[in-house]
Amino acid sequence: MPLEAYIALSAVLFATGAAGVLLRRNPLVMFMAVELMLNAANLAFTAFARARNALDGQIFALFVVAVAAAEVVVGLAIIVAIFRRRASIDVDEISTLRG
Repeated sequence: MPLEAYIALSAVLFATGAAGVLLRRNPLVMFMAVELMLNAANLAFTAFARARNALDGQIFALFVVAVAAAEVVVGLAIIVAIFRRRASIDVDEISTLRG
């Protein structure tokens, strides 16, 4: 497959993730959309690395996966804590994170 096909797919995935973050109000859906955007970046990194016959893009993709895993752990912990305290996880209802 040509490089342009990978980049086009990456752009579509990134745009879908950006739309999910901007349009949805559920934090879980927003996290899934952010993960979709990170996977789109990984696809672009690996496609460019394959086109250059180098491993740089794949190493960056590995770091992105590690950061995404940490982001999910912290984000889900925050969502669970807010849900236990307020019994709602609607983003519009949460104006402050005061204790």
